[in-house]
Amino acid sequence: MPNANEDHLIAPEPDRAVTEPQWVAPVADDLARRFQEAGFALALVGGSVRDALLGRLGNDLDFTTDARPEDVLRIVRPWADAVWDVGIAFGTVGAQKDGFQIEVTTYRSEAYDRTSRKPEVAYGDSIEEDLVRRDFTVNAMALALPEKTFIDPHGGRDDLAARVLRTPGTPEASFSDDPLRMMRAARFAAQLDFEVAPEVVTAMTEMAGRIEIVSAERVRDELNKLVLSAHPRKGLTLLVDTGLAEHVLPELPALRLERDEHHRHKDVYEHTLIVLEQAMALETDGPDLTLRLAALLHDIGKPRTRRFEKDGRVSFHHHEVVGAKMTKKRMTALKYSNELVKDVSHLVELHLRFHGYGTGEWTDSAVRRYVRDAGPLLDRLHKLTRSDCTTRNKRRATALSRAYDGLEERIEQLKEQEELDAIRPDLDGNQIMEILGVPPGPAVGRAYKQLLELRLEHGPLGAEAATEALKEWWAKEQDA
Repeated sequence: MPNANEDHLIAPEPDRAVTEPQWVAPVADDLARRFQEAGFALALVGGSVRDALLGRLGNDLDFTTDARPEDVLRIVRPWADAVWDVGIAFGTVGAQKDGFQIEVTTYRSEAYDRTSRKPEVAYGDSIEEDLVRRDFTVNAMALALPEKTFIDPHGGRDDLAARVLRTPGTPEASFSDDPLRMMRAARFAAQLDFEVAPEVVTAMTEMAGRIEIVSAERVRDELNKLVLSAHPRKGLTLLVDTGLAEHVLPELPALRLERDEHHRHKDVYEHTLIVLEQAMALETDGPDLTLRLAALLHDIGKPRTRRFEKDGRVSFHHHEVVGAKMTKKRMTALKYSNELVKDVSHLVELHLRFHGYGTGEWTDSAVRRYVRDAGPLLDRLHKLTRSDCTTRNKRRATALSRAYDGLEERIEQLKEQEELDAIRPDLDGNQIMEILGVPPGPAVGRAYKQLLELRLEHGPLGAEAATEALKEWWAKEQDA
């Protein structure tokens, strides 16, 4: 391996980082030999080595090399099942081989200037130069191939054992190079359940404002990985405590409402984190970004709607409506897809609807409207609503749970009777035009809406009763 410092080489036999990649050796070793024959070095690097040490190496393999991107393409193209070069501007060539997703990146260094939103890429000549520019020591380890020599110039293996996140150089220099690394610190803390070294936390706090130069898309992607992690509370708390959240998700720290002895109310910030964790516990098909974002944002309208009532209570009237608008604005600013913005903001708007259910006295009409308004988000709304109960009053918690059990049972009963998943009027547009003798136009839309309201209010009417109701409504429309 060129330029390898002997002080950082570890004998391969006893090291787990060497034995873990053996099962990918047919792919990794074959690729390494091709680079070697072409006169270049290749090493497994970063998260792949970290995950191998943790015993969780998957099918995504990251490599680094002294070959320039055009040389990488020349070597990889005849070998891989598929090749893509969308990241070539940053020195990265992607490939697929025998079910493995592979990225090969030329030794490099990245740095931001004070105004740029994109990193400037410069290529390096040694793996040590490449490793020192990486975000954290646990991601700054490499395994030279095909000889399988372990390279760890910054003590990443020790930090991995200690479950701590440190930077290879000073955190100030690292975060100046790429401010997104501050978000990545929070993300890795949440994903790996690691602690962040005190000097790293200090630098994050002092440099939080630097995150402003990073594009919204990159911030969003890191936030998603954090929220979808196994321990999102850990990462979110770090974002709030360091002040980073003030720049990327200011609605979250705003939930830390002041409390005083005269106006006691629930800690909305802590409540939100509990709701998120309770929503996670209800997931059935893996992490659900829509549900988790809705749980995280469901109460962000409370600070703007807080009122101190004369009787000493605190109210947050219509916070769900205000919160839905705030959710849409924040998610749009973070460049989320229109569909995800719509779904999350709709869940925020609906999250209090169940509390009108009270003692279970909703009419069938109200249940139908609940299902209609939730649409395909009904299952997530069930989970969000159940998660929103964080009261320590066991009697109240049990009563709320039973009430929601009852609502879900009624929904299922009505579904069996009335096909609630596709609530439509008893007559379609063509039938309406035929019965009323009218052409396509606004009148047909008004008639359809009227029949839908009757369907929601009374359930299925049948074609005959619906026709009579339509004619009666039309006669009144004509007289008006």
